Amino acid sequence: MYTAPPVHYIEPLFRPPSEADSLILQVTNGCSWNECTFCEMYTQPQKKFKPRAEAEVLAEIQRCGETLQGVRRVFLADGDAMVLSFRRLEAILQAIRSHLPSVSRVSSYCLPQNIANKTPEQLQVLRELGLSLVYIGAESGDDTILQKVQKSETFASTRDAILKLKAAGIKTSVMIINGLGGKQYSEQHARASAALINATQPEYLATLALFFHSNERKFIEAFGDDYTPCSTLDLFTEMQMFVEHLELQQTIFRSDHISNNLVLKGVLGKDKAKLLAQTQQAVVYAQSQGPNWHLPVYGG
Repeated sequence: MYTAPPVHYIEPLFRPPSEADSLILQVTNGCSWNECTFCEMYTQPQKKFKPRAEAEVLAEIQRCGETLQGVRRVFLADGDAMVLSFRRLEAILQAIRSHLPSVSRVSSYCLPQNIANKTPEQLQVLRELGLSLVYIGAESGDDTILQKVQKSETFASTRDAILKLKAAGIKTSVMIINGLGGKQYSEQHARASAALINATQPEYLATLALFFHSNERKFIEAFGDDYTPCSTLDLFTEMQMFVEHLELQQTIFRSDHISNNLVLKGVLGKDKAKLLAQTQQAVVYAQSQGPNWHLPVYGG
């Protein structure tokens, strides 16, 4: 039987698909950057970024401990809980450990730039207190594309953050956006993104396809005149090139977001040949449908 947690949420609330069964603790509201032109998650007026009051968050954790039984996983929302200071994160994790002793995993979204202001020793303490997984939206490994979509990161900043987290024992789940660079930048997007993933060897890798509900014009205006949306064939070809250039040891790969018309699942590298065969089959099928064939891309 579902029991609603005794916490206050400022809607809409977002979390990764794999956190469906987690207790969501909204320790911040909105995203500390919130300038990425492809992202529509935190655009409503009530989602303006603000850390929630520490006393309020700690009180919610205590109430959860008093009313909820057997909580195994906790996700710290909203868009980037890691923007909080080490001291505040430490206090939150200590409260979870004290009031929710059955929790075995705490996770969070994470902007790479907010790892730069945490020392290796601080990250190790957070790991010891239960922070074991962070989700990083790398989006692309190509600096030109990242600048065009107003992402406040570079190949180097994302690489350094992931490696710093891994050195502290914190697992990473990295997201790449299929089609983010449009037709013109598709190849360099695929190659640079694969290079970023190869350099960091994350435990988890996922892709979704670029989609919009309402802000496509804003994205195109910021990107520039050299943006042309990818066709379905372009998206499949880009995915094939991305997988082809991946050289991974043991990374769980998922391309099964609702936006993906090509669903791929496997472990890289052992399943690379299988995934390449699936992408090739998709490319051949798209080619057979003619130059104007296009599948709609749905968002979550």
